[in-house]
Amino acid sequence: MEKHGTRASRPLRAFGMNCTLKRGPQASSTQKLLDQLLHALRGHGVEVSSTRVVEHDVKPGVKADEGDGDAWPALRRQLLDADILVLATPIWMGQPSSIAKRVLERMDAFLDEIDEQGRYPTFGRVAMAGVVGNEDGAHHVTAELYQALADVGFTLPAGSSAYWVGEAMGSVDYIDLQDTPKPLAGTIRTLASNAAHLASLLKREPYPAP
Repeated sequence: MEKHGTRASRPLRAFGMNCTLKRGPQASSTQKLLDQLLHALRGHGVEVSSTRVVEHDVKPGVKADEGDGDAWPALRRQLLDADILVLATPIWMGQPSSIAKRVLERMDAFLDEIDEQGRYPTFGRVAMAGVVGNEDGAHHVTAELYQALADVGFTLPAGSSAYWVGEAMGSVDYIDLQDTPKPLAGTIRTLASNAAHLASLLKREPYPAP
């Protein structure tokens, strides 16, 4: 894990995790929303990168490393090297995708890494969520993501998650829209601004030992 002194001396970084079920190069509405969130963060001087988790062989389990062939340790390093995690998921059957749930399950290992002073390895890092789908459930999915992310030590910025929900069982996906709806565009701007501000504050003034 990167030492705080090193982290504090470099620009803010954000790591986006697209939890779509679609492998590339298939078009992904979740990727579109994730890219918009990362673009907004870039406007605040944040360095950004992202990945489609489904392209990696993330083993089931709750350990930091589940053994031979497990892709999670490399993703985990990128996550911990970032100041901001952007977790984006589609809605399936009113739930976060199975990929998003696996990511959260693998983060459970952070709870075994709390140091002697009560600090999580994720303390001082900010998490934000993007949710997209053609059925109801955006608030429920956000609640699941944010509760789990807070549980494992991330700090959440003020305001809503960035979400778009189309007509249930409709034929129009988010990626099909020519223009971003104004309410969502405003939410993206606000969420990115608050996340960058919060990450900057936590970098300068880390949480004290409990």
